[in-house]
Amino acid sequence: MKQEKLKILVGMSGGVDSSVAAALLKYQGYDVTGLFMRMHKGEGVEKDLADVINVCEKLGIPLQTVDVRRKFQKEVVKYFLSEYAAARTPNPCVFCNKNFKFKILLEEAKKIKADYVATGHYARITKIQETITKQNPKSKIPNYKLKTAKDKSKDQSYFLYRLGQEELAMIIFPLGEYEKTEVKKLAKKLGLEVSEKKESQDVCFMAGLTKEAFLKRNLKLEKGKIVDVQGEIIGEHSGLPLYTLGQRKGIHIGGTGPYYVVDKDFKQNRLVVTNDKKAAALFSTTINLEDVNWTFGAAPKLPVRVLMRSRYRNPLVYATIKSQISTNKKSANSYEYSVKFEKPEKAAASGQSVVFYTKAGEVIGGGIIK
Repeated sequence: MKQEKLKILVGMSGGVDSSVAAALLKYQGYDVTGLFMRMHKGEGVEKDLADVINVCEKLGIPLQTVDVRRKFQKEVVKYFLSEYAAARTPNPCVFCNKNFKFKILLEEAKKIKADYVATGHYARITKIQETITKQNPKSKIPNYKLKTAKDKSKDQSYFLYRLGQEELAMIIFPLGEYEKTEVKKLAKKLGLEVSEKKESQDVCFMAGLTKEAFLKRNLKLEKGKIVDVQGEIIGEHSGLPLYTLGQRKGIHIGGTGPYYVVDKDFKQNRLVVTNDKKAAALFSTTINLEDVNWTFGAAPKLPVRVLMRSRYRNPLVYATIKSQISTNKKSANSYEYSVKFEKPEKAAASGQSVVFYTKAGEVIGGGIIK
């Protein structure tokens, strides 16, 4: 009796990465279907969809599209704007991956009875030995590790730390063992027209706008004074939500700069800056994290020394997760975590994600700076 092929639903964006991910799975013998999510409108989206159609035709795989524009605006864009309005610095890709993109991908996979979902993310998932639960000793539950990609310059595990065991069990990252240069060569070899497509560096829903321009268009902003750490007025800001801790560019103060943002005083609507790049106010030695997610579903024994990344492009640094602080007496799962950096960390702004790693590149978890 012939064994049926495993069915995989691949999230496709029109870029080289997701296109090659689909191609690799196709040529590995899987039953592949592409899925394009129409998350916003504009010429760019139509061009991306056209590229996805061309790739799917080239590979000979079916394509499904789903219109999630209203939902995307209501959830992801609203989250982004509300965080900035509340003086926080969010990472929309972290939020989108867990709460939107993979959620929809898994929902659509269930509809077509797919065994797995896949994307073009640069990360790896490995299965470890099965364990027997105390509650049900006869049942075996596979556990999965989220790990960094082979190509460290493209690794995207930082954006995926909120995925849990249920999601990791259903996800495949075909590009985890590839360098970006290899992926582009594969696309060219396979005759995919997207092989030379320029990679977007912008937040997808900004449609070419800068962050400042997008926030100005969508938030009610109030101008105010810029003061130095001594309280002397040295300029005017365009609205506090436009700035983030440690920011240097875009403050528009001449003369004795460059200046760095060290605080946002919402009571007096003042932006506080310094021209001393080594000022203590720019650095943190201890932070509290909220909304923490542990990849295995539970916190490790504390205190624990880990490697941490506080922004996507920041280097890994050593820190100790010291203690667990309950924030809700009615819920056993409502905790903040106190974290101490071994060396002062620059510009650790509230709203940003901090991700924990082992030396071996395994993602332990992560949380949001309070």
